[in-house]
Amino acid sequence: MSDLLDDPIPGQNTPEYTVSDISGEVKRMLEGTFGRIRVRGEVGRVFKARSGHLYYDIKDDRNVLACTTWKGQISGLSVVPEEGLEVVVTGRLTAFGAQSKYNLNVDEVAVAGQGALMALLEKRKKQLEAEGLFAPERKKPLPYLPGIIGVVTSPSGAVIRDILHRLRDRFPRKVLIWPVAVQGANCAPEVTRAIEGFNRLTPGGALPRPDLIIVARGGGSIEDLWGFNEESVARAAAASDIPLISAVGHETDTTLIDFTSDRRAPTPTAAAELAVPVRMELLAWTGEQGARLARSATDAVQRRSQRLRDLSRALPRAETLLDTPRQRLDQVSERLPNALIRGVQTRRVKLLDSSAHLRPSTLRALVETRRDRWRNLSSRLTLRPIQRELTTRRDTLTRLAERLDTAQTTRLDRLRQQLDATDRLRETLSYKATLDRGYAVVRAEGDVITTKAQAAGHPVLEIEFADGRLQTGGAKPAAKKPKPDAPDQGSLF
Repeated sequence: MSDLLDDPIPGQNTPEYTVSDISGEVKRMLEGTFGRIRVRGEVGRVFKARSGHLYYDIKDDRNVLACTTWKGQISGLSVVPEEGLEVVVTGRLTAFGAQSKYNLNVDEVAVAGQGALMALLEKRKKQLEAEGLFAPERKKPLPYLPGIIGVVTSPSGAVIRDILHRLRDRFPRKVLIWPVAVQGANCAPEVTRAIEGFNRLTPGGALPRPDLIIVARGGGSIEDLWGFNEESVARAAAASDIPLISAVGHETDTTLIDFTSDRRAPTPTAAAELAVPVRMELLAWTGEQGARLARSATDAVQRRSQRLRDLSRALPRAETLLDTPRQRLDQVSERLPNALIRGVQTRRVKLLDSSAHLRPSTLRALVETRRDRWRNLSSRLTLRPIQRELTTRRDTLTRLAERLDTAQTTRLDRLRQQLDATDRLRETLSYKATLDRGYAVVRAEGDVITTKAQAAGHPVLEIEFADGRLQTGGAKPAAKKPKPDAPDQGSLF
């Protein structure tokens, strides 16, 4: 060795090496012994760095081999490694002394078969899909604004902090956290018990039942997320009566619970965004809708008022409706007596002419017939058509007046309600509500005193309590002077 220490410790024959010596020797031994080799296994974690280099693992049921493909070698690969894919990789075994690790520099990848984990996952997925657990029609809609949100996750990870922070920014809600292990052997049973436990809670009880459940975990390899691929977890999510959002892993990670849950979120933060709306946007939308409603109501009332005014101008005055019929009646009344007289005279002449040929009984019958005809004619000379037209117009005018009164009453009621609401808000924001809780307001010469220094400069202070005001300081009331003794007037005896 060129870098061996030249001066060994006295009494020892074993040479000493530097760390770099050992690392370099191990690197040379690995590269010289194995050279270019082929390895078969299942692709585990895959990570592509910003530099463009590709890092991934090749594993079997007991061990893991780290592999690296440099940026310039990726274009020569016939197959890009994907997690869960069983492949045969070819490359050179080398060591990285800076971290005391060895890895395989891969420049060729060939597909060897489907990975065991992915094959098991696909089998479970087909089984659950055949049972109808993935059907869209069985998925429940999410509540628009849940009062209580249950979160199933690790209480010490960054996931719960991201969810709480996002909820606080959008619309603060009560959150119940059910701590579970998010990876390992305990993950699946604990997550299953958490989902079932939330569903067994009583609505409105001491520990209220949540309106929405979020199952969340950060990203990781397929082994880290495997607990959420267990059949018990998927069935618990499908059987949940409470709407459930799955937020396991990153956007590219897919687990069985994503298919059986009611909604899948790409990240835990996105799950919080799906759970609640933005409070400020909701307030703005509500205010906008209220303003639109007020404008619409106002415009409708104005249009109907204008329409009523237009109709009122088109209608004649009530006193003028009878002018023409009255004139016609007067004309007919003036002509009727003369016409009747002439008619009677004409018929009398005809009667006299015919009386010579008629017997008394026949004459009497003819007179009765003519009298009945005259009565029928006189009964037809009435004002019934005019009266019906006048009644119809009066009814129309009455209905318009009633609609106007109703609209005006409704508007006054709405304005009165707004005024009452504003007055209640004023009472709520008034400082007098604070006085009822034991506080007081200190004034001097009408100004509010807020510091000790200001109070020291005023001899007279006025303190306002909830039940009245009290004045302190100032000149004391003058003591009553003793009455002078009456002068001695002596005795008369």
